[in-house]
Amino acid sequence: MTFRLAFIGAGRMASAMVKGVLARKDFAPKEIVCTCGDDSTGPTLAQAVGIHYQPDVRLMVASADVVVMACKPQQLSQLDPDVAQCAAGTLILSILAGTPLAKLKAHFPKARNFVRAMPNTPGQIGAGVTAYCTARPLAAADTATVQKILRALGEVLALPEIQMDAVTAVSGSGPAYFFEFTAALRESAVRLGLSGETAHRLALETALGAARLMKATGADPETLRANVTSPGGTTAAALDVFKRHDLRGAVQAAVTAAKERSQKLSELG
Repeated sequence: MTFRLAFIGAGRMASAMVKGVLARKDFAPKEIVCTCGDDSTGPTLAQAVGIHYQPDVRLMVASADVVVMACKPQQLSQLDPDVAQCAAGTLILSILAGTPLAKLKAHFPKARNFVRAMPNTPGQIGAGVTAYCTARPLAAADTATVQKILRALGEVLALPEIQMDAVTAVSGSGPAYFFEFTAALRESAVRLGLSGETAHRLALETALGAARLMKATGADPETLRANVTSPGGTTAAALDVFKRHDLRGAVQAAVTAAKERSQKLSELG
């Protein structure tokens, strides 16, 4: 039996991709197979959505057109060397953090092409954004396949590999920045006397509503900020504190640190 997609790894992101392509009817369950390590994620995913499960990674890869690397990054070097031979002629699509195209090519020298993608956690609900780069220009059919797989997670951008570390710092790690700000807003609300439940609801819905407004209007964040800020008002008082504490400078330093760490991980890889 041959498969269009083979997933090495069946965790949260792989599951989101599989469920997404099935929901969009881009692929049928019979066209997808997965495997996993020592846990039960593979059989659980297969049973839940009706795809195939193959415990032998060599057999799975040998029967696939596209192999999606969705395991832990360190597991790449632990793959049986025979897997590389079985992957001859396949397209390798990797979502392994900090794993450059050169490392993928070294592990699968006979694959027909390589795609490095950087999704983010909102992709688990189809609300993410994924950037990807390729070792060589993709054939039209492979471009269509890659777009279908990644669009299951949300928006998709094609970029050169040199920009992938910046992508990791901005959108890959970015959700955590917003989670932290939302947590800080919630904590501040509690300190002002609101209950934990009320504080959480206000912080969450404010963050969600602001993001939706920004996307719905298409306005830049500075314009929307100005629209809600009256001279001498409450918002202006808060924004003055952000300015005195150089909020933008802190964000810039944080994103730069994330990019530098991503570069280091890629070099170690």
